[in-house]
Amino acid sequence: RQVVRVEPLATMGHITAALVPLGWTLPVLPELDDLTVGGLICGVGVETSSHHYGLFQQCCVAFELVLADGSLVRCTKDENPDLFYSVPWSHGTLGFLVAAEIKIVHAANFVRVEFKPCHTAEEVNKVFAEEVLKKGENDFVEGLMYNENQAVVMTANLTNQAEPGKVNSIGLYYKPWFFKHAESFLQTGPGVEYIPLRHYYHRHTRSIFWELQDIIPFGNNPLFRLLCGWMVPPKISLLKLTQGETIRQLYEKHHVIQDMIIPLDKLAEGLGVFHKELKLYPLWMCPLLLPSQPGMVHPPGDEDRMYVDIGAYGEPKTLDFSAGDTTRRLEEYVRSVDGFQMLYADCYMTREEFRQMFDHTLYDKLRVDLGCEKAFPEVYDKICKKNRH
Repeated sequence: RQVVRVEPLATMGHITAALVPLGWTLPVLPELDDLTVGGLICGVGVETSSHHYGLFQQCCVAFELVLADGSLVRCTKDENPDLFYSVPWSHGTLGFLVAAEIKIVHAANFVRVEFKPCHTAEEVNKVFAEEVLKKGENDFVEGLMYNENQAVVMTANLTNQAEPGKVNSIGLYYKPWFFKHAESFLQTGPGVEYIPLRHYYHRHTRSIFWELQDIIPFGNNPLFRLLCGWMVPPKISLLKLTQGETIRQLYEKHHVIQDMIIPLDKLAEGLGVFHKELKLYPLWMCPLLLPSQPGMVHPPGDEDRMYVDIGAYGEPKTLDFSAGDTTRRLEEYVRSVDGFQMLYADCYMTREEFRQMFDHTLYDKLRVDLGCEKAFPEVYDKICKKNRH
């Protein structure tokens, strides 16, 4: 069947450690080691293979949930299909996810990565879109935007053979952070490397994308990496647990963690909006195919559509940055282009705006049918920032 059955607390690190040595992997394997299956299904998960396979939840073939009445239910696209399509993005408000069955595909020893530096905004948009839309090519596509005009677009393909002298085990503790390594190709020009598969999957883990440079500004120094690199990254859960109220407020006022999904054909426009509102770099660009399926998130109409996730993580450089007002303007833009906000991040939308962005038709029906009103909050009440503080 090429399916693996896992419990929701299994992490991406656990899964790759178990599957890759056996010659298997997940079609979509989101980046950070500590991301859990439950969070990626009930929330969202995206990776650089999502332009082929869609979001993480679209690689799942079955869910098992404990419902409000205590019953255990299995759902697939053929068995309890309404529940199957409603679990993603529901954030545990329809029941407790206790197991999932996920497709697996054949793995390889290496990923052949091509680094393609771009030096104008027009070139970035053109190269990225072309690589995403190539039929039958590019197992993985990713872009890192380093300023308003410069980016490195990376395409990658699975392979069992590597050219001598071109293997880069980027996941070793003393290696440069991946986003800094990729940036170097802006000066050196295009290049090709072979990265071991698990190292590629978790290439941003050691630097938590680029968040660690705000926590440990000297963390990419060669001496620090050599002597202390084995200690990073710190556990995000530990950072939150030990964060005092003053630090938390400073983070909320001066720090952004957002992922916004917009149509691929709006990429140039979206990058302009992010630059105007945040002036925050790098920006992560990750393409994804959104299928026309029931549920809270789908493209308008009845056709699949290619989208791109723009990820902004760090301290904005705009002088008039305000966490609430700035995020609301970003949310308004994303709604205007039929896009979506990832709900792990701070959400400042009103309930009406939230329902405009996310299709609640099937979700509302199931909330009534399954008796969820007295057992679980609505998604909006669970994730909206003003309701959490």
